[in-house]
Amino acid sequence: MTKLQGFEFWRKTLKEARFVVAPMVDQSELAWRLLSRRHGAQLCYTPMLHAQVFVRDANYRKENLYNEVCEEDRPLITQFCANDPEVFLQAALLAQDYCDAIDLNLGCPQMIAKRGHYGVFLQDEWELLGKMVRLANEKLSVPITCKIRVFKEIEKTVRYAQMLEKAGCQLLTVHGRTKDQKGAVTGIASWEHIKAVRKAVHIPVFANGNIQHLSDVERCIQETGVQGVMSAEGNLHNPAVFEGRSPPVWEMAEEYLELVKQYPPCSLSYVRAHLFKLWHHTLQIHQDLREELAKVKNLEALANVSKQLRLRCQEETAKGKDVEEKHGSLPFPHWICQPYVRPLPKEPVANGTCQGSEVKKTMCQKRPLEDSDSSAYTLSKNKLKKRSRNPNKNFCPQQKPKYIKCDQCGNPKGNKCVFNLCRGCCKKKAFKEVADCPSHGLRFKTKAEKRKSEEDERNDGSGTEKSSSSPC
Repeated sequence: MTKLQGFEFWRKTLKEARFVVAPMVDQSELAWRLLSRRHGAQLCYTPMLHAQVFVRDANYRKENLYNEVCEEDRPLITQFCANDPEVFLQAALLAQDYCDAIDLNLGCPQMIAKRGHYGVFLQDEWELLGKMVRLANEKLSVPITCKIRVFKEIEKTVRYAQMLEKAGCQLLTVHGRTKDQKGAVTGIASWEHIKAVRKAVHIPVFANGNIQHLSDVERCIQETGVQGVMSAEGNLHNPAVFEGRSPPVWEMAEEYLELVKQYPPCSLSYVRAHLFKLWHHTLQIHQDLREELAKVKNLEALANVSKQLRLRCQEETAKGKDVEEKHGSLPFPHWICQPYVRPLPKEPVANGTCQGSEVKKTMCQKRPLEDSDSSAYTLSKNKLKKRSRNPNKNFCPQQKPKYIKCDQCGNPKGNKCVFNLCRGCCKKKAFKEVADCPSHGLRFKTKAEKRKSEEDERNDGSGTEKSSSSPC
């Protein structure tokens, strides 16, 4: 059967999907995808899966894809992070019968992606990416798609997109933010970049960024000309965003919890994270339940906390409290599904601490002082606490040395490894050569020498006994 490509693939397989739920690590699992589909989503992605782990670990495959076959959960695109063409192809071949396309993640900007050398940290390696996409396009029975972030320069972003299209990418999702736009410095996504890419390529394009309401979706399509719009944060805070509704939080929470029970297993950490997102605004007020939600250990307890939050919100509604006075600048009462807008980072002071407590998930933003050659840093609350306990330790990632890659696989090597390898590669080499690596706690040579010494002692002992018992 001929593999559908480009716009034919979008029209026939994806059924002209316009409303798309993004691939989100530990957040776009089956139960959440089904909830989103029931409230307007037309296409979903799996969470980002690690290609190398997917190939070697059967349990990982079962937990993340094989155990989630559901007719209601289609069309579905499986996303992988990878940095090796052959490994990516092997993972894709194992997954292709369970989805409608394979997506290569070229947009993850997190530190774990930097350490593992995947996601957006591959965006300058065009030769490697071209080989990965080309090989997958030739060997797979389903189309290959890509999700990227933009460069600062529109022209370079356009050339990047055209390179991927030429290699065989059949659909491109463009997140209109650069590699550095994340956390407290996320900023506004550039629809100008997305519009330029859409005009330059001949395959369907999805836009990602700045989507909080259905009106944003419609405006994005109109301004950029894309075929569809992808939502991540907007969807997490309001699964009905594509319906154009803002329902009570408990309505979405209870429906989600029912789907979790209906389609097990679902990790408790996933469920907890979703409830934190859904109840985000309410939990700022009911701090006692926020702490309880973080501590409970089973699904029933999580559901009970959600029920308590619902009862408190309904009690507030019944009393007719002044919403504007009690809930600040939120457009709706806090118990209504609505987006969360990240606060801007506070101005740093000379000692590197931050004024205010709202700076969250900050990647140590370096800023020059006006009257000094030194630098100030904005640290997250957690890093500030850690530094108060250990003032001599450096908590700024920008000042830390870059990770040295393993000579064999490219993962970070052990700092004092005798072979300059990561632990996995070191273990194989040390075993093969019967060597030690104190840095990784490997003692193959020591153990071998100990066994040999014990055998020699036994042999000497048995020889002595024989000689003593022999006749004169």
